[in-house]
Amino acid sequence: MSFVDQVLNWPPISRVRRNHALEHATLQIMARKRPTLMAAGYSDTNGLWVVGQVSTEELEEAVKEATARLRAGERQLAIHPNCGTNFVAAGAVAGSLAWLGMLGHPGGFRRNLERLPLLVTLVTVGIIVAQPLGPILQSRFTVNADIGELKVVEIARLQRPDVMTHRVRTVN
Repeated sequence: MSFVDQVLNWPPISRVRRNHALEHATLQIMARKRPTLMAAGYSDTNGLWVVGQVSTEELEEAVKEATARLRAGERQLAIHPNCGTNFVAAGAVAGSLAWLGMLGHPGGFRRNLERLPLLVTLVTVGIIVAQPLGPILQSRFTVNADIGELKVVEIARLQRPDVMTHRVRTVN
């Protein structure tokens, strides 16, 4: 087993990755049922958070369906198009290419401004190249669609003045 695999299988990281997969699958199932739904999620070692105007019953149904479908092998549900991993991948690639585009170039606003077309081109290419990178990083590093014996033990609603939040607590 490689060092990376050892890190990914370390119990706290493994739990976050499996909760992350359940989060993504849950959000995708809810979004398919309610295409205008504005919701977000966040995963940690003890479960996941869902932020948005979602009823507890709707969330509970989606979590149950997500769990069943992930266990049935629908791994693609764990890969979410709006995952932060995708944005980090695009930002890292585009930012690195922009940095490379400025390497060795003497300063000065006007001289730097002349390089703007090159930088825009590099950043655009970077974003295009990074499109498949985010889902690859999700499937390899940030989510684990094999949720194993992950079990939801509680779904609690926390109503704050400006936003509805649910805590989904999980155990192995």
